[in-house]
Amino acid sequence: MSKTHNHPDHCAQIGKLNRISGQVEGIKRMIEEGRYCPEILTQLRAVRAAIRGVEANILEAHLQSCVTGAMLDGDESEKLARIAELKDLFKRYDE
Repeated sequence: MSKTHNHPDHCAQIGKLNRISGQVEGIKRMIEEGRYCPEILTQLRAVRAAIRGVEANILEAHLQSCVTGAMLDGDESEKLARIAELKDLFKRYDE
């Protein structure tokens, strides 16, 4: 990682992650209570969407801070490392 830029602060995501954690606890209760499958599936879909939102926010911060910093101020090996890192990240997005 480049020494010329600061790592982004992801603390704004903590509240969202706490909310997601609460949703997961609610889903566990729904299962314990024997709730109707489509109701559980709806809540699971909501959790997936919320996690994707946090993921997108962290990726955006990474692109704006870490990757941009490397491209502007990093040496050639760091630039190539960031490009390889992004390729790997986007390959995993398809999973």
